[in-house]
Amino acid sequence: MLPSTTFASCFLVLILCFNGVRPSSTPTRIGNGYRLISIEETHDGGILGYLQVKQKNDIYGPDIPLLQLFVKHETEDRLRIHITDAEKKRWEVPYDLLPREQPPALNRTIFLRSSKNSITVQEFSGSELIFSYEEDPFSFAVKRKSNGQTLFNTSSDESDPFGEMVFKDQYLEISTKLPKDASLYGLGENTQPHGIKLYPGDPYTLYTTDISAINLNADLYGSHPVYMDLRNVNGQPSAHSVLLLNSNGMDVFYRGTSLTYKIIGGVLDFYFFAGPSPLAVVDQYTTLVGRPAPMPYWALGFHQCRWGYHNLSVVEDVVENYKKAQIPLDVIWNDDDHMDGHKDFTLNPTNYPRPKLLAFLEKIHSIGMKYVVIIDPGIGVNSTYGVYQRGIANDVFIKHHGKPFLAQVWPGAVNFPDFLNPKTVEWWGDEIRRFHELVPVDGLWIDMNEVSNFCSGLCTMPEGRQCPSGPGPGPGSVCCLDCKNITTTRWDDPPYKINASGIQAPIGYKTIATSAVHYNGVLEYDAHSLYGFSQSIATHKALQGLEGKRPFILSRSTFVGSGKYVAHWTGDNKGTWEDLRYSISTMLNFGIFGVPMVGSDICGFYPAPTEELCNRWIEVGAFYPFSRDHANYYSPRQELYQWESVAESARNALGMRYKLLPYLYTLNYEAHTSGAPIARPLFFSFSNYTECYGLSTQFLLGSSLMVSPVLEQGKSQVKALFPPGSWYSVFDMTQTITSKGGQYVTLDAPLHAVNVHLYQNSILPMQQGGLISKQARMTPFSLIVTFPAGASYGEAKGNLYLDNDELPEMKLGGGYSTYIDFYASVSQGTVKVWSKVQEGKFALDNDWIIEKITVLGLEGSGQPSALEINANSIDGASKIGLNSLEQKYPDDIEVGDIKKSVIVEVNGLDIPIGKDFSISWKMEISRSGY
Repeated sequence: MLPSTTFASCFLVLILCFNGVRPSSTPTRIGNGYRLISIEETHDGGILGYLQVKQKNDIYGPDIPLLQLFVKHETEDRLRIHITDAEKKRWEVPYDLLPREQPPALNRTIFLRSSKNSITVQEFSGSELIFSYEEDPFSFAVKRKSNGQTLFNTSSDESDPFGEMVFKDQYLEISTKLPKDASLYGLGENTQPHGIKLYPGDPYTLYTTDISAINLNADLYGSHPVYMDLRNVNGQPSAHSVLLLNSNGMDVFYRGTSLTYKIIGGVLDFYFFAGPSPLAVVDQYTTLVGRPAPMPYWALGFHQCRWGYHNLSVVEDVVENYKKAQIPLDVIWNDDDHMDGHKDFTLNPTNYPRPKLLAFLEKIHSIGMKYVVIIDPGIGVNSTYGVYQRGIANDVFIKHHGKPFLAQVWPGAVNFPDFLNPKTVEWWGDEIRRFHELVPVDGLWIDMNEVSNFCSGLCTMPEGRQCPSGPGPGPGSVCCLDCKNITTTRWDDPPYKINASGIQAPIGYKTIATSAVHYNGVLEYDAHSLYGFSQSIATHKALQGLEGKRPFILSRSTFVGSGKYVAHWTGDNKGTWEDLRYSISTMLNFGIFGVPMVGSDICGFYPAPTEELCNRWIEVGAFYPFSRDHANYYSPRQELYQWESVAESARNALGMRYKLLPYLYTLNYEAHTSGAPIARPLFFSFSNYTECYGLSTQFLLGSSLMVSPVLEQGKSQVKALFPPGSWYSVFDMTQTITSKGGQYVTLDAPLHAVNVHLYQNSILPMQQGGLISKQARMTPFSLIVTFPAGASYGEAKGNLYLDNDELPEMKLGGGYSTYIDFYASVSQGTVKVWSKVQEGKFALDNDWIIEKITVLGLEGSGQPSALEINANSIDGASKIGLNSLEQKYPDDIEVGDIKKSVIVEVNGLDIPIGKDFSISWKMEISRSGY
């Protein structure tokens, strides 16, 4: 939904981001650091030390005199370094919210003992990571054992653009040196104009904020203080990741050869993940923060939403028009149009009468379609509103000076639930249960949870005037409460000003005052960026408890670990070519953050996109993990059928997506079991090919399906990078591109076409598609097998996961799921394709079959022969067909010594996918070449 700013102020913020004051990145040395005064081993295999400040000063407040250092190799590939006040407990991300090992409790007895029993070893080695330190001034380094590379180094000398470590109550600073050729990714959420790689000099501020995604280089809806570092030394690539687990606001200054954190509270809690591959890094990261949530099958279908579906008949027309246009659609959404006065968990009795809505839902549910609605965290202050009454009775709201903190969002005056309070979690679950009894929704969309507030400061209800006033949603976004700024506390006006909203806005600006108080006295100052995360956990628990089904939740605000509970969309974007390009980088970043189910508003949220842009956007958005068209209240209608040209592009691109649903669902399973992103940068599969390290205009789905979209106006060609190897167009499998050492290729891309290529050595399971995923998933399967073009020898692999997607868990066992590994080989003129099935019962019960196998890139000519299935010869009288077709190469590609290659298609098959099978045939080899 549109953020708290109006259109005018949205653009004002955008202008300020370019022209406003920013904190200077010019180095200022705040302190003289600490000295290590003792260190000893702990009973659990870690080391515990104490640091004493060298020289105090009062810049940004007094230094904390004594710090506790704890270091532990928690796993073979994860190292933790935790630094906190040695004498007073400090705020940390709650351990019940993000479960992890606890560091040693503060204990002065240990300190006194360790002063006498210090260890002298200055290196602490694990399986792959080595922690080392210097005593005075204290600094530490993390090195990779296998190649000796220094991954993180906090030491400072006069030539460095940063100083020693600083640890004050409201200001922490620490830096690391970096090699100039390291490629860094992450530190979100922000819209990065320069692409996916971190760009030296750009501001990276982490603090959850409701300013729209049109704002560049500003802190947006989520906070993810983690980066991936990819290096290639002498042709050997290696990746690692660094997480600073801290929920307080922070600026991170990246200068190319160094990186500096400036944080306004909490502790220094670093986690280092050894990799060495990008995929291994995300695996290790999500092992700590939580594996991505399993998504129901329908969630991978196409979604349609709009803020401004004024009544139910409009929604019914949208569904009917998608069907008429033969464009796939799985999920229809409502923004707050269905609500009574914008109030959560209500229905507008006039525009969305319950009997008619229930009849509509019964109709769409009967064919497998789903319905999702929005809920915002702000609960309208209204004595006749049952949700509010029960909230007050259960004492669930965030408070300021003992009273529920008053704010304003769409319903007018609101209070915000405190999801750190166990009673709030119970109350929230009960409200969701009540609403589900009213309307059997299939998922929930939690928005505005940064948290967004149309007012700033401490507010009271106005006397003698209505608030808000006027028709439509517009007046609701203008603050009409009586408010005054709060600058009298050190929480509302901290000594160091982070670059909030790109303009150094006060940290309580358009959100909850940071001196407000949560459960157990927790300050909003510390917990602010956790709000959306804590709401996600509560919402997930509530939905899972309803019917025991797999929840689907879309959240705008996210934090470290949010992917365990929710999907994410990238917020309020614009219908511009620039925003189309930005969407790819943001999507790829969230895969690195462990939130793989992500996408942007297709065609842009506002203002109106051009017809050409909407054509090109659906050709990209059809391959987002989360694929949804969503538009603003004030924008013209932009459903994909509104333009016939866009409808044609949608039928083409979404038609392919629905054929690929088995592959996408298997990637969903891989994400849930290993953290692997669904959409990935090319360097995930080609980390030894440095040309793709900064590539932000193409992406992979899984390890081998590459999308190369048109991202510029007026273009009918696209210049795409092809890493070394053979690539096959999935829209026209005769089209082959073989890239010897990696190269750019100019591809034809007329208006309704998108280039999607499958890499060699892959086996891709597909189905026949359909207009609804429930129908599409019951169609016969085909397998696409790829070898290097002209291969006389090769191997290929693929896999497929199938399950009952209603079940909350996504795992093998119990007769509700099946997993198949596919293999293929070509050797000495014999081609073989076979499978190994685990837990075949579920697939067999659903009567799924393989109907066709297509093998690409084979060396040979003429008709293949001697077909065998499960060691049985197939004679000419069989209905099974075995055909070959020569493959084509672009005229401007240097083919070199590649032999003639062919496609072989075996059709008319009826192979149960739930049983092991083997199929083979002979190829006639031609040695003539071209």
